[in-house]
Amino acid sequence: MQAINLYKNEWRPIPNSSQELALDSRCNETCFTGTRGPGKTDCQLAFFKKFVGMGYGSHWKGVIFDQEYKSLDDIVAKSHRMFGDCGDGAQFKRSLTDYKWVWPTGEELLFREFKDEKTYSKYHGQEFPYIGWNELTKWPTISCYDMMMSCNRSSFVPEFNPKYTADGREYFLPPIPLVIFSTTNSSGPGHNWVRRRFVNHGYGKVIKETCTVFNPRTKKDEKVTRSRVTIFGTWKENIYLSTTYIAGLMQNTDPMLKRSWLLGDWDIVSGGAFDDLWSRPRHVLPRFKIPKGWRVDRAFDWGSTHPFHVGWFAEADGEEVMIFNPQTGQIKMFCPPAGTIILINEWYGTEEIGTNKGLKISAKNIAIGVRDMEIEMMQEGWILEQPEAGPADNQIRDVVQEDVETIEIKMSEEGIKWTPSDKSAGSRRNGMQLCRDRLEAALTGEGPAFYVMDNCLATLEIFPVLQRDKKKPDDIDTKTEDHPWDTIRYRLLASPNRHAKDVPIKTH
Repeated sequence: MQAINLYKNEWRPIPNSSQELALDSRCNETCFTGTRGPGKTDCQLAFFKKFVGMGYGSHWKGVIFDQEYKSLDDIVAKSHRMFGDCGDGAQFKRSLTDYKWVWPTGEELLFREFKDEKTYSKYHGQEFPYIGWNELTKWPTISCYDMMMSCNRSSFVPEFNPKYTADGREYFLPPIPLVIFSTTNSSGPGHNWVRRRFVNHGYGKVIKETCTVFNPRTKKDEKVTRSRVTIFGTWKENIYLSTTYIAGLMQNTDPMLKRSWLLGDWDIVSGGAFDDLWSRPRHVLPRFKIPKGWRVDRAFDWGSTHPFHVGWFAEADGEEVMIFNPQTGQIKMFCPPAGTIILINEWYGTEEIGTNKGLKISAKNIAIGVRDMEIEMMQEGWILEQPEAGPADNQIRDVVQEDVETIEIKMSEEGIKWTPSDKSAGSRRNGMQLCRDRLEAALTGEGPAFYVMDNCLATLEIFPVLQRDKKKPDDIDTKTEDHPWDTIRYRLLASPNRHAKDVPIKTH
């Protein structure tokens, strides 16, 4: 996996490869993705090492994160092969209180676990001009990545740290680089946000973002630009890789993992709750006007610091409807079985999908927004009358203070009412299986199905990549951004056909 120049006993990137591009990145953020096997981890280590011995000393400090210490074993082993015989005096401190490389010149590279947002408190206030994230899609949302950006800094000021040549002449080093270097494959619970931040804009394209910042030293506002780039690597570049290793990947029985590991494909979901059933051509419908006989209602997942989600649903009564597809220009007749549920519109309360951060809008203003959107839907002819009350997160009925109205009451004062949602024992597991049954029905044409209209952009981005909980595989991983799913689950469990065929339901 790594090329070694035996004469100098130093690691060298694979010639004419993505490793060379990644190692030469001048961006603040570099994401090295692609297939298994191009040597992404080696490059992550080498990027830190190339600034060792340049004169920054203890100011050049780095950390590489994984979610658990045991997941760092491989990268630590590689670091021993890379750093151990360089002859520069590097030593590895193995205790978990240290677990780092140190150099006689003062540089340090730490290996640490970073489980979730609570872990950030361990690093608040520290300086890490180099931060590495090992397999970035392991983190379900962008929050941990964002929080640690506050530590991607250095107090090194060149003019305050002059250097001298052998004959005594003074010179200054360049400003210390601030670098975040991530490696990742496409599979994992963080697939969605990593794709949005790094992959969607294309490989090799430098993205620059400029803002105005007050400089305490000059006492002036200055424009500062940060940049990021995504590098794609493939096992086909790696002349040191065993073909037996690739043959093993080809024998993987999970087709999604094979596409991820062998092709670096980001149009996949692996380990997902619905990835084996979801088909965009079959489950996504062009927007159409809802017939008079179909029931239309709304469902709601409350959120303030986290996003809220309002979904409007139509339940078919067996009547046929005409659908026009603007992409193909064709008209077709659509007659879903009675009881089929279609998500026809939504409101997702976040500024950016993937952040899992809410808008902190008051209950009253959410209700006003819901009412205004329903008026607009009627005026445009998508629905014929105001939707009925549907299930909402039961949290809206919680009494926080006796003299303060509940969220439910505040919303009802604006004309927006809700019914209780099913949160009984086993409801989460039953809801997931019920959804799977309905997705399958859309494929087979047998029984009530579930569809999503193509204007529901948040659901179409989040729902297909929902991950199973590793400890409870019959449930969704609640650490992911799952708010549209909660709304869908509430509505499916509120339908007359609310029992999944494969899950036994306990009665009392």
